[in-house]
Amino acid sequence: MTVEALSPLTRKLSAFVALSEVELAGLERLHQRRRSFVAGRDMVHQGQSSQAAYILSAGWVCSYKLQADGTRQIVDFQVPGDFLGLRSVLLRTSDHSFEPIVDIEAAEVLTSDLLDAFAQTPRLATAILWAASRDEAMVVEHLVGIGRRDANARMAHFLLELGSRLALVGIGSKEGFDCPLTQYHLADTLGLSAVHVNRVLRQLRESGLVTFRDGHVTFHDHGGLVKLAEFDPAYLDHAGPLLE
Repeated sequence: MTVEALSPLTRKLSAFVALSEVELAGLERLHQRRRSFVAGRDMVHQGQSSQAAYILSAGWVCSYKLQADGTRQIVDFQVPGDFLGLRSVLLRTSDHSFEPIVDIEAAEVLTSDLLDAFAQTPRLATAILWAASRDEAMVVEHLVGIGRRDANARMAHFLLELGSRLALVGIGSKEGFDCPLTQYHLADTLGLSAVHVNRVLRQLRESGLVTFRDGHVTFHDHGGLVKLAEFDPAYLDHAGPLLE
């Protein structure tokens, strides 16, 4: 079995489809252009055209949109196993930017690579479509969070979602996960001020639910946090392969 067969993307797609040797080989080909990026320097700029997509192998990335006044809204965070810029490649122009939060490793994927993979391994193409659909479902949940959940439930839901995503690729659990995000990242994501984020995290900690400290999230009462957030992970579709 190749290294790519154990890659985060392989783990993630295996939640949807039982990958064959041919499909694993197709994934290996998508990983052939490996690149490194330093933290704090955009990989893709909003409005950029003719760019590649990327498969994140290690590290964390944030995707964000800039407003005319220079402020930004973080749309989501990408973790190992996620595609970066897949939609932008197919639409030719990126509608948002990608910035590594830490130094990262990623595989560059050209449009021709994707089209070849889709033509040669239709089930792999279906699995990638599943991943893109799952990303869209997460955006819907984020919109609901900002629009309808109070600050504590919003934070709880976000941390639970991150934990579930990381558990799928083997780097998180119901006990917790390493997390390089700052309170400013959380503020830009959740539509809160940094001061409010600090207050919410303190309240969740003092309630015995979760602690976020020194780059690590610790779930003290996972079930209690789920109840607070009304977190239903069905939208993440981790129930097991639909295609055998």
